[in-house]
Amino acid sequence: MKRALVLDFGGVISRTLFETHALSEAALGLPSGSLQWRGPFAPEQDSLWRDMQADKISERDYWAARTREVGALLGETWTRMETFVQRARGDDVDAVIRPEAKAAIALAKASGCKLAILSNELDLFYGQGFRARLPLLQAFDVIVDASHTHILKPDPRAYQMCAHQLGMALQECVFVDDQLRNVRGGQSAGMQCVHFDVTAPQQSYQQALHLLGIAS
Repeated sequence: MKRALVLDFGGVISRTLFETHALSEAALGLPSGSLQWRGPFAPEQDSLWRDMQADKISERDYWAARTREVGALLGETWTRMETFVQRARGDDVDAVIRPEAKAAIALAKASGCKLAILSNELDLFYGQGFRARLPLLQAFDVIVDASHTHILKPDPRAYQMCAHQLGMALQECVFVDDQLRNVRGGQSAGMQCVHFDVTAPQQSYQQALHLLGIAS
């Protein structure tokens, strides 16, 4: 049976900004410990994250606030997440890609699965030139990015668009996302879904590969 692995980008393929505070502080010239917010790694200490999880604010709202905060630490006015990501992560984009993601993508491709990225803000957050700087993205058959489509997950049209571009039925797609609202959207649309746990990436990828019928 045909299968497709459909991945969110931020958090699923790349390590989260929560996990790379030390790298960000070094890249930005900030003292160690300047960045205290930890999102899913310490939700009790991150009230803004809890508001996002409760759907009081959107994910874009969360990162817009953090972008302004980090810019202010440098005495600058930052209004675009792209500025934050590019300044904090520097030139070595491959350094923040999860090794578990690379392994799972290689296994899925070798097993004949199609590959897609379904993101709400790939180019918005990472910048227009990012794709050319990350060779891993060449492995994907389809990239659907709401930066351009303006149809954000969990809108069912986002999942339908991705499946259509893959030439697959929704039920033939295994979708992986770290945001529960997006996972529920994928399930409602008809995809098989994995709620990615950023604190246990290997386990989450094993679950996705299992659904694809691939032994990891």
